[in-house]
Amino acid sequence: MVKLNKIYTRTGDDGTTGLIDGSRSAKHSARIAAIGAVDEANSAIGLALAAIEHDTPIGEALLRVQNDLFDLGADLATPKGALDGEGFEPGEMVLRVVQSQVDWIETQIDHFNEKLEPLSSFILPGGSEGAARMHVARASTRAAERAVTALAEVEPVNPAAASYVNRLSDLLFVLARCCNDNGADDVKWVPGANR
Repeated sequence: MVKLNKIYTRTGDDGTTGLIDGSRSAKHSARIAAIGAVDEANSAIGLALAAIEHDTPIGEALLRVQNDLFDLGADLATPKGALDGEGFEPGEMVLRVVQSQVDWIETQIDHFNEKLEPLSSFILPGGSEGAARMHVARASTRAAERAVTALAEVEPVNPAAASYVNRLSDLLFVLARCCNDNGADDVKWVPGANR
């Protein structure tokens, strides 16, 4: 269990932040940008969740995702090989996103998508308040995915972590449609409508 007695430490005043292995990284590095983008996505999901009942299947799924995103942040904050040898296997000192978390996301996408009519057009990000907030979370998650793939170009990234954030935006898209009366209230894109 994490115990935080002090909120500020002053150790980041030099423009660096501590990683789980004890090393320090510039606050503007690709690794910290990816961790920050995941945090922003998690916050956007929290905002979406504020418009949804927590004890519903969608609410329960979002709460689980928020917890998984903290796992993802911990994964990204632990450079490869720092504490877990040369691979990305979880260990006593290392928290890694694992394939079963990715599989769960795919199961949720399939489950919630079963209720939806197939799309005949792209949809605009809107509709109900819950759907609109879910689309903001989806877009934030795509930004997090871009940050994770940017990190992967300069440092190794756990493949399961990259897959998780990719699948998550798909889940949020499906959940946005569910929040729009299972797609009935989706706002359809009309190409060239205002020419």
